[in-house]
Amino acid sequence: MVVKKKTAKVEAVALDEEKLHKLIASLSVDGGEDGVRQVAQTLQCCLELTEPVQQIQLVKKAGSQLEALSEDQQDGALLDACLYTLALVYTSLQAKNPLRRAIASALGSVPAWLQERTVNCLCACLSDWLSNTQSDKYPHIVDTITAFLDGFPFGNHILSLLLCVVLQFLHKGLSEYLHQNRYRTGRHIAQAKLMQSCLAAVKTSMLVVQRSQETISAALQAEHNHCELGDTLSSHLSCYIYILTDEEFIQSVQSTAGMAVVLLIRSVMGSGDEVASGLDPAPQWVKQRCVALCTSDRPPGVSLYLCHGVLAMLSWKGALLGPEWEQLLLLHADVLFLCCSIKESSTAMVVARVLTLWSSAVLDCLQGETQPCPPHLQQSLSGRSDLHRHLLEHIYSHWEHPLDGVRHQTRSLFHNLLLLHQKTNPSTPDPTKDSYITELTQSLLGLEWHMRGKYGSLGCLVELYGAGHLLNIQPQLPSCLLGLMGDQTLAPYASDLLERLFVSHKAQLVTEAGLAGKTEEWMERWHQTWVTPLLQVLCRARLDQTTYILDYFLPKLLRCSPSSLAHMVQALQDTPPCSTGSRGSLGALMTCLRAARAQGVVPSSEEGLWGGLVPLSLLQQALIHKHDQVRIDALGLVCESHRSTEVLTSQEMDLIRHFLLPNLNSQSPGVRQQTVSLLKKLLCRVKDSTQLLQKRLSQERDQEQRDRDQHTLHLYKEFLRWLCVRLLEVLLPGASFSKCLMSLHVLCLLGQLFTFSTGTLHSDAFALGEVVTSEHAQNVLYAVASNFLEVKQLASSLLPQLPPSAAGLQVPERMRCVLQAALDLSTSTKPFDSVTAAHLLNLLLHQPDLSQALLHCAQQQGLDFQPPSSLPQVSQTHILELNTLAVVQFLLCCLQSEVSRAESSLLQAAASHPLYGRAHCITAVLQHLNTESLSQTEQWRYLVSELIAVCYRMSDVVSPVVQSSSPEGLIPMDTESGTSAGLQRILQEIQPRDTNDFFTSARELDTHHGDDHTQSQTTHISSLDTGGEGYRVTAQMVLVCCWRSMKEVAMLLGQLCQSLPLHYTSGKAHTHPGLITEEQVEGVGLYFRQQLLQSRHRGAFELAYVGFVRLTDMLCRSGSQALQQLPAHWLSEVLEEVKSSDPSSKLCATRRSAGIPFYIQGVNKRSVFMVMQSLVWLDMICVPDPQVHALNILRALYRDTRLGENIIPFVSDGMQAAVLGFTSPIWAVRNSSTLLFSTLITRIFGVKKGKDEHSKKNRMTGREFFTRFPALYPFLLNQLEEAAATVDGDSGQVKLHPSLFLLLLVLSRLYPSPMDGSSSPLGLTPFMPFIIRCGRSAVYRTREMAARALVPFVLVTQVPSTVHSLLQELPPEPGPRIQHNHIHGTLLQVLFLLRSYQTDSHRPLPAGNGIGEALSQRMWLANERININQEIFTVGTKFRFFELVSNFCVCVCFSDSEVGELRQKTLSVLMASDLVISDSSSNTLGPGSTQYLLSLARMSLSASVEIPELWRGPQLTTQLLGCLLQCPQYEVRELALEGVLRTLQEEEEEEEGTKRRPQWLDETTLSHLTSLALHETHPQSLAKVLQVLCVMSSSGELLWRDGAKMLSQEEVLLHLLTLAQNSVHRSENTHGASAMSGLAQWGALVSSCCSEEQPVEMKLMAANVLVNCADTVLTSPHLPLGLSTTVSLWGSLYTLLQDEDHEVRNSASDFISNVPAPLLSKAGVSVCPTVAMEWGAGLLCRLFELWGQVPAGVLALTQWLLGDADGNDEAVSDEVSSLDEDDFLFEKGDLNLWAEPVQWVKLLHRNLSSLIPTFKQTQHPGATSLDQAQLRTLSMQAQAKALSSQQALESLPALPQFSCTVEHARLTLRHQRAALALDVLERLR
Repeated sequence: MVVKKKTAKVEAVALDEEKLHKLIASLSVDGGEDGVRQVAQTLQCCLELTEPVQQIQLVKKAGSQLEALSEDQQDGALLDACLYTLALVYTSLQAKNPLRRAIASALGSVPAWLQERTVNCLCACLSDWLSNTQSDKYPHIVDTITAFLDGFPFGNHILSLLLCVVLQFLHKGLSEYLHQNRYRTGRHIAQAKLMQSCLAAVKTSMLVVQRSQETISAALQAEHNHCELGDTLSSHLSCYIYILTDEEFIQSVQSTAGMAVVLLIRSVMGSGDEVASGLDPAPQWVKQRCVALCTSDRPPGVSLYLCHGVLAMLSWKGALLGPEWEQLLLLHADVLFLCCSIKESSTAMVVARVLTLWSSAVLDCLQGETQPCPPHLQQSLSGRSDLHRHLLEHIYSHWEHPLDGVRHQTRSLFHNLLLLHQKTNPSTPDPTKDSYITELTQSLLGLEWHMRGKYGSLGCLVELYGAGHLLNIQPQLPSCLLGLMGDQTLAPYASDLLERLFVSHKAQLVTEAGLAGKTEEWMERWHQTWVTPLLQVLCRARLDQTTYILDYFLPKLLRCSPSSLAHMVQALQDTPPCSTGSRGSLGALMTCLRAARAQGVVPSSEEGLWGGLVPLSLLQQALIHKHDQVRIDALGLVCESHRSTEVLTSQEMDLIRHFLLPNLNSQSPGVRQQTVSLLKKLLCRVKDSTQLLQKRLSQERDQEQRDRDQHTLHLYKEFLRWLCVRLLEVLLPGASFSKCLMSLHVLCLLGQLFTFSTGTLHSDAFALGEVVTSEHAQNVLYAVASNFLEVKQLASSLLPQLPPSAAGLQVPERMRCVLQAALDLSTSTKPFDSVTAAHLLNLLLHQPDLSQALLHCAQQQGLDFQPPSSLPQVSQTHILELNTLAVVQFLLCCLQSEVSRAESSLLQAAASHPLYGRAHCITAVLQHLNTESLSQTEQWRYLVSELIAVCYRMSDVVSPVVQSSSPEGLIPMDTESGTSAGLQRILQEIQPRDTNDFFTSARELDTHHGDDHTQSQTTHISSLDTGGEGYRVTAQMVLVCCWRSMKEVAMLLGQLCQSLPLHYTSGKAHTHPGLITEEQVEGVGLYFRQQLLQSRHRGAFELAYVGFVRLTDMLCRSGSQALQQLPAHWLSEVLEEVKSSDPSSKLCATRRSAGIPFYIQGVNKRSVFMVMQSLVWLDMICVPDPQVHALNILRALYRDTRLGENIIPFVSDGMQAAVLGFTSPIWAVRNSSTLLFSTLITRIFGVKKGKDEHSKKNRMTGREFFTRFPALYPFLLNQLEEAAATVDGDSGQVKLHPSLFLLLLVLSRLYPSPMDGSSSPLGLTPFMPFIIRCGRSAVYRTREMAARALVPFVLVTQVPSTVHSLLQELPPEPGPRIQHNHIHGTLLQVLFLLRSYQTDSHRPLPAGNGIGEALSQRMWLANERININQEIFTVGTKFRFFELVSNFCVCVCFSDSEVGELRQKTLSVLMASDLVISDSSSNTLGPGSTQYLLSLARMSLSASVEIPELWRGPQLTTQLLGCLLQCPQYEVRELALEGVLRTLQEEEEEEEGTKRRPQWLDETTLSHLTSLALHETHPQSLAKVLQVLCVMSSSGELLWRDGAKMLSQEEVLLHLLTLAQNSVHRSENTHGASAMSGLAQWGALVSSCCSEEQPVEMKLMAANVLVNCADTVLTSPHLPLGLSTTVSLWGSLYTLLQDEDHEVRNSASDFISNVPAPLLSKAGVSVCPTVAMEWGAGLLCRLFELWGQVPAGVLALTQWLLGDADGNDEAVSDEVSSLDEDDFLFEKGDLNLWAEPVQWVKLLHRNLSSLIPTFKQTQHPGATSLDQAQLRTLSMQAQAKALSSQQALESLPALPQFSCTVEHARLTLRHQRAALALDVLERLR
């Protein structure tokens, strides 16, 4: 990897002119060569120079001269001048300037006799600075004081001399900062700078006090009554305390002030025991100042910062533990209280740091071995103490915290707690004998693996107790962790834990082997534990699951044990092939070798072998493998190297040649990115090794070595030129997007690293520009017209790097053509054309003659345009400025004209000259201009004013549309030109209808329009010119024109404000010249306000927001104080307008408040607290308009990721607002509350990480939730109590509390933590009765949510007892007052609890739990017949009861007799149910009956197919399966077939070699299945039964029965063929058929399934069929289907190989692995589709020779080459379709972004060219000849197509590659097809 080294910025000496002249004069000497004069001359030269690097060299020289001075050489005045010069320059330079370090080194090296004078000079200079009264100089002086104390040789001495002065200055600076802070509210940038200065001042004062403690103590003791130093320190303490107690200061400043307070008190009192005892021994002035800190009502934050200061600033190491220190240490309760009482995440970071500091302080105290730990302290710190438990609870609550720092500190705290436990229990070092550690480890391992805090805690256990401790408890831990490596969020944590484990395990094994004397066996054990599971995962797991193993785990493993690589390679070469979905052993081998190569374990390739380990042919095979990751790993193996200067071998270059072309066309962005990254590493190796070789050539004497190096450079040159040419050759019209992107990426890399020069300069030995032709450059230029923005950008950046002679843009005629194309595209109605125009204009900006070309275009268009004049021989920068000015002036002139036309007719503008293209080009051109050094300032000022004015005019034209009530819907979607007049009228009439009176006064649309009124509105609008060019204006065109114009206006105004220098006057009446004035900026701000608050179209206000953000950034950073305060002023204004609820306000009350939230986000930078408080207050009032706006704004702020954790303190308030908003009677408030609630769920629980809505990855433990949001605990409890009181399931009325669903949804997102122990401290018990009561609701969804929400409130250990108590509440027998909702809700709650128990506990229910008995007593719930009056309730109850019984029967062990009895009762109920005894008289089923039958079916499947051995009833279970397959309901049949198929597939995988059928699959069941296949009418069921039979046929031939009748194989085949043709179903059962009559029919059917329009599933099945029959049909020497059908199947295969879907292509490419070995030299390998297509084409030609059908084959392939026969009609239809493209902007046909017809045509032509000579050689009198009639027909078709395509190409406008790209590419392809076909036909003659 190439990393740019960061260099410090070197600045020259900057002194005012008068001072500089004085210094130079004082150093001026005449003559003399003594040492002092030499020093003076050197310093004089240094001051006269302006180059900082030279100044550094001269200062170093002066330092050496000073060091060499002897005492007798001194010249008093001159030497003092030299020292004073160095001292003054040192104190004048900015911090971190290397020149300052050079001067410090020079001054520090003066001889001893000169040191006193040096100190005096430095003191004098520093005193001068300290007496400075300018506040803007304070930060520099503070930095200078810090520099004196930061390693400066005489710093401490100088400080002791000036201590009082320095402290007084720092106090003056701090006081000034505190004063300024009161007046900087709203000026966020200025306030941030002030905070930074204040922080630096506090830190510097701390440093001064810390370095001067002895001086301070001596001074204070010398004068007890009054001391100047004491007053200064007292003033400092006042400043610190003010900062500490003022919430306006940021946290880092307050935290530092807390440390400063403690440090100052310690310095005053000393460091003995009296420090720990409190302030009693302190001086009186300390006590007086600290009164505010000693009160009990001080803010918790102050206490926290003081605790932090005490722990950080007092010395704890080896402290004598007196009672005072012990008491100070055990102040943990206050800190833990602070954890719960402070909500800000930033403060949570301080809390975590304080707790970690506390634990470190305790450890430091216990380090001393002079005396034992006091008993009280030992008892408080041991593992099972209350303190330990409280701290662990804090860890479990915060180890998932969003802030990385909090999680890191939590892990450190856990580590320290383990160490404390070890220290306080030294007698049990063995973890197996320490019950506390064993229990802690088991509980941690029992947690869910998605909890990130678990990994760090386990890592701490490994670090302290070794890996063997964890492996003994959980031996499968390595495999478990490797299985987690597929998850990107968990992979870093899992790999870190794995590394700790295997490193620790290796050390343990080495130690044990050394003690036992067996040094060889440990390595095998280590490999078995760590390497074997890794190889199994790499070979067998899916590719997406193993991506991060290479990134995170494998390099660490190889670093730990490099010798394991040989073991890996040997094991993988012995591994058999794996499933097709994995990378297999070859892919795993590449992965391991790549990681080893990157670590420097594997050397480069040798002859025939890679690193002496694997053959090169294997590596070539991997480079074109079917799987992307295998190819990437193989490429990484070639490209990556441990040394960047390692020379590329010829084998590596050949491997890159083998890889490149087949892999350029990759659809996966990730694969493209990795490929480019790896090729960049390779090219960097080439560059670095080239420099090494060239350097060696200039130094090497050995001729043989010189020849080898010269040969390597020659190979490099050939390789790079080959690479350049191949990449340029693929950039043809019609090339796929991905291939263009890859090629341009790598070409840009070549340009960056080697340049495309054409000379033979020494700096570039390869001269790549010599191989770039004009045609190559034109193809790159035409790539700018691509519809893909990334391709445009890369082509635009590459073109200027190519040789100018190849690009040809400097040729006047060429430049005019490109310029005219750009100007035409800038007025296109297709939005992406304007982007192309902008890129073309930027390419032309660097051409000197552009102004003349613009003038020529202006004359042609009749524009009054005069380009700015330029002088001859100006610089490139000046040319760029003049060209930019000319282009912007020209575009502005055009835009002004077009705006005038749009003002008279917006429809005509939308159809002919939409405004947004010109504006976009202006913005793009200005982006590349350096506005800081412009020469034509007056012209630019005038131009800026004109641009702003035309922007406002554009906005006025289009704003009526985007500000209308419904910009998308009010305009009729009509494409008839006759509706244009109506469209014009509607454009004049639409006005916003959703102002703030939206809710108060209803409004009806006015349907009666007076004629006079209409005429008066439209008189000034000119009608469309129907006599000239006709425009077909659609509403879509008008809308796109309007909102894109608004977008470009916003972007242009934002660009102008952000990039142009501001013209303003500072507070000292100093004018700063610029191009844009304060008034203009303020006007732009008001414009953005109007657009954001009034636009209704989302595209318009979203993109206006982008420009507005640019403006606000510029305002905050501007030098104008008035502009700095504008955002805060705007914010308060809009909040007041939202609060006012004025009916006349134009704020949009619909569309989620439209642009209002965006406006708030734009101006809300640092005022989050104020804004959130205002919005939450608005939420609580019941006025509809402000409430809706507040909810919508809150939603936007919670979604804004830039606010980060700053928004978390307001989550509780937002949640309360959302829940309470649901109780509003107004729909808009409820709707906004819904959106806010959804956003808050995402903000709290994270973005959804999987398809499972209830996955624990998006949930949180109850402890963590209520710890982070404590205010929600009482709120949710009160709301739930209120909602549960309304639930009455059987009252006959549905009472649904508005907030109930939200409450249950939040509670269901929580889950219990096994770390909570036996009693949870969070008090969740009060929630349970209310949640249980919600289960009685009459609403099914409420009952289900209540069941989910109950789960987290029941601890795992309490689940059996809770389930038993819930079941006891159910009635033991039916009665008249049965509450079905209550029964159903209770069953749901029991069911969810049992499922949670199975998931969390990983063990069966304990025996004797009583649940089975309770279920047996309530079997009447399953036996009760359906009652018509309560049908739906009863069926739902029975359905859930059966599901519950099923879960329970599987959950417990078989040995429990109670459960065995329950299973028998359940089986008897099943046999008596509707599933077995169906009532034919009643065909109609009631609601819910299907779900009931499906529940019975699941139970029956469990008893008959899945686990029949548990049910002890083989005859009954077989009968049950038959009933399922014959059930009248198709849902039951489909469910049964799914279960049978799943079980068969699982058993097939387990019994890979055996062909044995399971016992339940008897003859009767087979008969049922075959009959079902013949008579099933439901499509999904039919597909499933065919899949079942397909799996069964793999173990032997099937006997098909239709009732009692036995069917032959031919009858079955014909039936399936007929079925497939009629319903287009799967055809996998057709292999092995013997009916010749059906084969042609079968071939046609397969071909029809391969066409582009078929669904992906069908094409995948067709590919599977073709791959399976590749050896028996496609490549058979006997042509079983005949030549025509076989060739048709080959054509279908090629169609699939070029399909858009990558799965289809990959499946089709598998046919290569089934080709017999004699036909293909590399048979049996898995290759990518591109290689498969190339090999397949050559294979088909060889097959024509094998079949003896070369003439027919040549004609067939020529027909493929020519394409469709009806060429003329195709051309006509294409022309018609191209005409329609302009009318429908976003209509896209079927696009195949992967297929490249050009490459396919070239491939066919290449293979035909090789086949024709073979045909001519084999021609003899008896051989088959060509069909002359077909030959003539093909010739006529080819000639006609060539002629028509040539004429169509000639009729296109100039540079059609830009104006009609798609049509040009289509015609070029057609012409190429015809030309190549004519070439083939000519050769045949």
